[in-house]
Amino acid sequence: MKQHAPLALAICGALNAVPSLAQESEATVDSSLAASAVTPGWMSKEVGDAWAKGYKGKGVTITVVDDFKSSSLLGGNLGSGSQKLRHGQWTTLEAGMIAPLAGVATQDFNSGTTVKLYKGLNVLNLSYGMMAAAGYTASQIRWSAQESSIISYAKSGSAVIAKAAGNDGIAVLGKNARGQTDYLNLALKGTGTAIYVGALNTNGTTAAPATLASYSNTAGLDAAVQKQFLVVGVEGSKTGLYGTSFAAPVITGYAAILGSKFTSATPLQVTNQLLNTARQDTVKGYQAQLHGRGEASITRALAPVAIR
Repeated sequence: MKQHAPLALAICGALNAVPSLAQESEATVDSSLAASAVTPGWMSKEVGDAWAKGYKGKGVTITVVDDFKSSSLLGGNLGSGSQKLRHGQWTTLEAGMIAPLAGVATQDFNSGTTVKLYKGLNVLNLSYGMMAAAGYTASQIRWSAQESSIISYAKSGSAVIAKAAGNDGIAVLGKNARGQTDYLNLALKGTGTAIYVGALNTNGTTAAPATLASYSNTAGLDAAVQKQFLVVGVEGSKTGLYGTSFAAPVITGYAAILGSKFTSATPLQVTNQLLNTARQDTVKGYQAQLHGRGEASITRALAPVAIR
């Protein structure tokens, strides 16, 4: 008889505050971004280059699975003034600001219901983990329809999945100080379209390589995880928002931008393009066990005429 682990939801962000989210509705995205090539200071300048070429996520649907119903609020500023929003509102807003022409859907992470897919490329943002005592296998977890659908999409290649790596400063599949493991991370290992996303302190450049955020989980020694792991800048000193929760929406936005150029690309092609074009020369002390494939580069990912 299988033993099942009791799971607990954990948000992969809001390190210094209790996060909270909004009702199931879209966060407001400043429509002026759709006509602008000027990016807020927390974004990589590569995003502005993509916008200038007309790639802003059109035709792609981003679905954010996050906390949209709790009562706690998190303070931050993504460029339109200080606000207090729920965690899911922040992650939705961030992804939507990077890909301002993408469609955006939201689902509360306590829903327990199947995540809906839409026509065209689908990108799912997961800035949370499913925590339980270490020592189980992924097959011992009694998943809800929500996580079952997400895992199925990652295995079948039906959607790009951007998964926050976690904030325990350990390997993605490791055991934290409370003796717990993120079993959603474990279940996504080796799937074709899931990307673990870690955090750098800044957006890296060759002139000023970025350092890994002290809180960020790492790829670890598992070669399969290293192949699925990217890092991006989380400039909390500018936004007040720290944690890999705010790294995952960057990759979500990048995937949507890619899909708006390569309109017939599959989720697997988009995922592989992001992984295969990552940079190591913008990361200080790059190591695969820490940074996986390296820092995501939307400029490099968009560069070819076609992807395969």
